[in-house]
Amino acid sequence: MSTLADDAATIHASAVLIGAGAVLIRGPAGAGKSRLAFEFIQAAAHGRLAFARLVADDRVHVAAAHGRLIARPPASLAGLIEIRGIGICRLPHEPLAVVRLVVDLGAAAERMPQAAATETLLDGIRLPRLAVAPGADAFSLVLAALTLQKAGPETSSADISAAHP
Repeated sequence: MSTLADDAATIHASAVLIGAGAVLIRGPAGAGKSRLAFEFIQAAAHGRLAFARLVADDRVHVAAAHGRLIARPPASLAGLIEIRGIGICRLPHEPLAVVRLVVDLGAAAERMPQAAATETLLDGIRLPRLAVAPGADAFSLVLAALTLQKAGPETSSADISAAHP
């Protein structure tokens, strides 16, 4: 019988649990994956978010399980995050989390993306995807995407503004 660890693919990414679902952050080296994950953790620590905790930084094991994509850290990197200018730091972490959103940093991001660009397929699981152009405010865009996911498809931009003043 195989376990989640046996079947997990490792990808170059970071993952952070925000509320009940994880955000998987992909992008080229230097795109800001660790920085964005740490921004969410700091936002929770300062009361701007209800909860955020590191799942994995730099490398993430991902595997499909029961129709969901599970993210977890490789054992050797569990609880470690690189903070530029400081170095490798140890933080509390979650041993696994269900991925709810995939964020691609440094991606070509259309102003009005086509439906196909707002989804991705990982290990056979279709997930919402947010492309973030270089220089864009990834933190605010991810918060908006999470708000829309939670609220449902009929949410307007006015609803988002009211939820995140």
